[in-house]
Order: sequence, then structure tokens, then C-alpha cells
Amino acid sequence: MPLIRSMMTASRFPVLRFPSRAGAVAAACALAACTVGPDYRGAPPVAPQATHAASFVRAPAAGIVSTPAPAQWWLALNDPQLSALIGAALAHNPDVRAAQARLREARSQLQQQRAGDAPKVSASAAAVRMREPDLSALSNADGSGQAASSGRGPLQLYTAGFDASWEIDLFGGTRRAVEAASAEAEAVDADLADARVSLTAEVAQAYIDLRDEQQRLALARRSAALQQQMLDLTQQRRAGGTAADIDVERLTTQVENTRSTFSPLEAQVAASLDQLAVLTGKPPGALDAELSTPRPLPSLPASVPVGDPAALLAQRPDIRAAERRLASSNAQIGEHVADFLPKVTLLGDLGFTAADPAHLVRKTNFSWLGVPYLQWNLFDFGRTLGAVHGAEASRDEADARYTKAVLAALQDANGALSRYGHQREHLVTLQKVQASAEHSATLMRQRYRAGASSLVDLLDTQRVEFSAQQDVVAGQAELLKDFVSLQKSLGLGWQGPAASKG
Repeated sequence: MPLIRSMMTASRFPVLRFPSRAGAVAAACALAACTVGPDYRGAPPVAPQATHAASFVRAPAAGIVSTPAPAQWWLALNDPQLSALIGAALAHNPDVRAAQARLREARSQLQQQRAGDAPKVSASAAAVRMREPDLSALSNADGSGQAASSGRGPLQLYTAGFDASWEIDLFGGTRRAVEAASAEAEAVDADLADARVSLTAEVAQAYIDLRDEQQRLALARRSAALQQQMLDLTQQRRAGGTAADIDVERLTTQVENTRSTFSPLEAQVAASLDQLAVLTGKPPGALDAELSTPRPLPSLPASVPVGDPAALLAQRPDIRAAERRLASSNAQIGEHVADFLPKVTLLGDLGFTAADPAHLVRKTNFSWLGVPYLQWNLFDFGRTLGAVHGAEASRDEADARYTKAVLAALQDANGALSRYGHQREHLVTLQKVQASAEHSATLMRQRYRAGASSLVDLLDTQRVEFSAQQDVVAGQAELLKDFVSLQKSLGLGWQGPAASKG
């Protein structure tokens, strides 16, 4: 309607002039089906060239495909224990349960706002019994000041009825409040999804850390065992006069250096076990029996589907939450604009009143009351205008936060893609170094046994071999964690089986 459309700008209001009382009534009736304030027309476009591109800027050429990414990305790692841990965390993690409680709270607030547009009806009943003093007897008291003994009997009154009130939402203030509460509830729902995304990634990274630490601890123990064998052999040779004391001391030093790495790795294993237990809603130590046995790192899929930037905007819960809060802020402008305009409330009362409860519901004792009540806050010295301007500022802030969320998501995804691609290349280099170091160590051990090389050369090649093996295990774990970070940056993980329970 032209009249209402002219009022859509919250900070400017035209002066309404009607030529007659009939025109005013007609305009009020027309306004009853309209809603003041700006209509929400969707989030503003952000970086359209990037968000509508066919692929991400930093996507590596190898190992990445642009097909849609699966929601339960952890299944691609083919590790049943990891899948079970993520399922347990989604079901029992305290942060997720707290987010679910916040969602129920937001939905209850929406229910309250919706109920505000309906009439309010209450019932009441009362029984009154009262005795009044006899004033005439007091005036006829004798000279001694004593009142007469006669008095009135008790007064009895019984009443029952219904009261009703209904504020007619002429200009849509209540409808805007419902719109704002609905958008906020959807934003809290997206917050719950975001908590699930973060949780699945955190569980996966803690699990990878655990398997990485266990693998490196097992590798250190194997290396220490081999070095101990070499030390025993050298001690035998010294006893036979074919090896020097310095050789024994050098081997002893190497064995102790390797064993010195045990304790830090064991502490890290314990910390990872406790972290996984807490993430799944259990006390520290609850998963020791289940996870203490070392297992290999999960296996990466041959290719990783990531979709495109448009899919990212649809999948990331933090972006959806920011967009819904923008919609809620926009609706709150109209909620405050409605305060400039009159409010009409219908009041009604139906009841029965009698002195005898047996005669209470007789027709002659029935009463009713109907009151149309008009309230218009004409002069508030700028309070309502200030509220409107504050709502506009909140809307602009939500707009900026949405823009920031989109740009941060693009940066997050592109950065994760870049790290994943470079770590793949780095791991290939580490594996080549490991192969060369192992081959060199094998040759040096053969030469040492044949007496063609010194112990110093052998120890040096063994240190390089051990370091290369540790680097490869750490590099594999880092690549897996980069894979997890990539899935988190894509906003995946909230659509799992437990998502429907929120």
C-alpha cells in the first residue's frame, strides 16, 4: 500500500491527513493488514566474483575435486574407532548439550512471541463474607458511652466470570517481533550446527594426535631396542679386545638419548586420551582401555571432494547464523516503528454476581462489559525515535558481521586448501628422505660389521634414519589434520545422525 510503503523508512514518517472521519476509519482498516518497517530482502552480496566462481582460488591441482563434499567426511578415513568417537561426542558432549538447551530456549521465546498476538482470557471466582458495624446503634449510645447491642448481620456476595483482552496488531509490531524471534531461533539452530562442526573436527584432530604420538613412541622404542643390540655387541667386542671404550660410551649415549624421548611422548599420549574422553562426555581415563593399544594413523582418501564457493556459503553454519541475525535485526526496526502509531486493545468481561451461591447463574445476575481501548504515545521526547535509530544501527552491525563471516569463510577454506596441498608435497619429500636414509643406514651397518667403516659413521646414519622416520610419521599426521581442518572450513559435520536430535 502506498501509505505504508511511505512509512517503511524508519526514521521518516509522513503527516497523515484525512478529509473526513470516514476516510480515517477506512485508512485504519486498510492499515490493519499491513506491517510497518523495512521488509527483509535477503543478505547483501559479498565478494560475488569469489562466491560465484567455479572453484576456490587456492585449490591445489592434485588430490582435490570439485564434486559436492559428503557431510560425514570422517567416514572417508576408514577408521571405525574414530567414527564411534565422533558419534559419542555428538551425543554426549557438554558443549553440544548446552547449545541444544539454548535452541530450546530460543524456540520457547518464539512461542511466547506468537502467543502475544492471541487474546488473553482469564477466569476468576470469589466468595465474600463481611459484617459491618451498626452505625445507628453507635449514635444512640446511652450516657455511659455503651453502644446498643443490636447490629447488622453478615453480608455475603458471590461472583464468577471471565476477563479477556486482545491488542489488535494494526501496524504489525507484534508480527515484526515474531519475525525477529523466528530468525533468532534459526540463528541459534545454526549455532548448534556450528558447535557440531567444531566438535567433529576437534575429536578427529585429538584422535590423530593420539595415533601419531603412539606411532612415534613405538618407533622410538624399536630404535632404542636396535641400538641396545648394537651396544651389547660392542660391549662383547670390547671384552674381546676388538672395540674401544669410547665406542661403548658413544653407543650408550645414543641409547639414552633415544630413551629420553619416551617420557614426553607417554605424557602426550595420556593427555590425548583424556582429551578424547572429555570430548565424548566422559571423565579422564575412561577411554584408556579402549584406545591405549597403538593403531596406525587413519588412511586418507585418494581424492578429496570440496565443492565450490557457493556450496560453502550454503554449508557453513556460522554464515547462516550471521544471515539469520541480520534478518532478526531488520525485523526489530519495524517492531520499534510500530511504537509511533496507536495501539487498540479490546477489553471484555462476562460475569455473574449474587448474594446466594444457588442463584449465581441466573439471567438476572449476569453482567458484561466491552471496552475498546485506544492508546497513542504522542509525546515521548524522542524515546521511540532513539529506539528506532538503535535498531537501525544494530541492523548495520549485523550486516557488517555477515560480510565478515563470508570473507572469513572464504579465507578459511582457501587457506586450508593451500596448507593441504603443500603438506601433500612436503610429505612426498619426507618419504623420499626416509627411503634414502634407510638405504644408507642398511649399507653402513653392513660396512661396519665388515670392519670397513667406523662406529661414528654408523651412529650418524642411524640418527638420520631415526629422524627421517619420525618426520614421516609426523608429516602424515599433519596432513591428516590439514584434511580435518579443510572439512571444518567447508562447514561439514553438522548434518550427521545426531543433528536431528537438536
